[in-house]
Amino acid sequence: MAVVKVLLQFLGALAFLLYGMKLMSDGVQKSTGEKLQRALSVMTGNRIVALITGMVVTMIIQSSGATTVMVVTFVNAGLLSLVQSVGVIFGANIGTTITAWIVSLSTFDFKIAAFAIPIFGLGYVFTLAKKSTYRNVGEALMGFGMLFIGLDWLQKAIPTDPAKMMWLTNIQGWGPVSILIGFIIGILITAALHSSSAFSGIVISLAYNNAISWEFAAALTLGSNIGSTIDAILAAIGQSADSKRSALIHVMFNVFGTVIALIFFGPFLNLVTMLTPGHANSNIAIRISMLHTVFKTLSTVVLLPLQTPIVKLSRMLIKDDEVGASNTYKLEFVETIGKENSAAYIIRAEKAIADMTDVVTGMFDRIQIGLTSRDQSFIDNHADESEKEEAYCDQMHEQITHYLVKCESLHITEKQLNHISSMIQIVEDLESMSDNCYATVMLISKSISKNMKYQQDDLDKMIPYVELARQFLQFIRININKELDDDKLSLARELEDQIDLFRKNLKKLARKRLEGGADVKAELLYIDLVRQIEKIGDNCFSISESLRAL
Repeated sequence: MAVVKVLLQFLGALAFLLYGMKLMSDGVQKSTGEKLQRALSVMTGNRIVALITGMVVTMIIQSSGATTVMVVTFVNAGLLSLVQSVGVIFGANIGTTITAWIVSLSTFDFKIAAFAIPIFGLGYVFTLAKKSTYRNVGEALMGFGMLFIGLDWLQKAIPTDPAKMMWLTNIQGWGPVSILIGFIIGILITAALHSSSAFSGIVISLAYNNAISWEFAAALTLGSNIGSTIDAILAAIGQSADSKRSALIHVMFNVFGTVIALIFFGPFLNLVTMLTPGHANSNIAIRISMLHTVFKTLSTVVLLPLQTPIVKLSRMLIKDDEVGASNTYKLEFVETIGKENSAAYIIRAEKAIADMTDVVTGMFDRIQIGLTSRDQSFIDNHADESEKEEAYCDQMHEQITHYLVKCESLHITEKQLNHISSMIQIVEDLESMSDNCYATVMLISKSISKNMKYQQDDLDKMIPYVELARQFLQFIRININKELDDDKLSLARELEDQIDLFRKNLKKLARKRLEGGADVKAELLYIDLVRQIEKIGDNCFSISESLRAL
């Protein structure tokens, strides 16, 4: 019964610790996560910037797993190149060591656990606030308090009687075999917990209570570095080849460093001991944290200059994706263990919307070509392609909308929910615009095939009208996924008004030509062209209003 009691106390303390870490991480990500994740998608200009970005983001959100999941997602979305992801991954591995240092605070004489309950209480007060930012901060504080309460309970749950820990002592007495066993245990438990930080808390607690030796603690810690790669591996399943390569690079980073550390196990531990302040017999927690940091830093120093050959190796090991049909669009919502990183999913959707905007812009360009090159070559080169693009946009509309609906099931804020609703409307408008672009191309093709005659002056009057619509579409393209301020919304409204005025004047001229005996079919088609262009302008203005609501 005593063994069962100890086991239940240990598991209960561990559960409290894990939930505290999750609560703290979720609170931080909700309050600052979206800004951090957006920074992660852009602040990767060179390997050093990428390294620092990955390190800082991971230090703040307290999870290298979350960072690597975001990296894999962004690579899959095309927001990060494979080369850019390498530096971020290396930085994330260094950034994650901060948690071990935080955990080691629990072993200090002033006992930070004594402040855990007041911190938890303060956090609860913050959660009562109306403003979501304060509530998220409160959640992070509550998690921080629970983290140290869990650590305190974990340390107390470990028996101090050597007789009760004889089985663990015996394992550690098997020489090099015990190091290998510790290494494997570190891999398995960290993979099961999905948290190297939580496992660091266990290791530090065991070492602090003299349940394990310094060497065995080091073996457990080294193993945890490989076990922590499980998040990136799971996130890469079903993703693009480059996404899988970024996950593989994360694995290679940790495996390479671990193998070298195991080969030079004795000298490596001596180096860590030398770098750690205090007496070797009393600073075990600090030594474990130092080992984590030295391991990650040395691995980065060695591997970062080898970024190019590492990328080449990943491409050799993982082949390129098979090129599917160019007229097929697929946007999969992959539910990974990083599902709580809602901003990463939203950013992925934004990239898809930007891609759809590019397709629609290309369709509109065909309209301008048709009005200036009125011959059979336009029908041969553009009519069928425009039909394919319209069908492709239909697929994008369906896939992106379905993806966004899935995003609504994530752990999102009210602001993010409104953002998703606006994006759904934008996708709807883009699809309508693609229909209008295709209809316009078909009208131009019909006028050419029916040999409808227009005065050059009448066509020339159409050119600035179409150009005005093109400017509006380019305005949308430049500002897509950006919140429009009042000045930009005023500009959008001005463009809309100018298009409406142009439409009225062109339709009036067409009616006058009809009254003057012009060809009825030709002039009615001309009016249809004018109407379709106006619809495109209406779509652009509707998107502008949606962007204002972001």
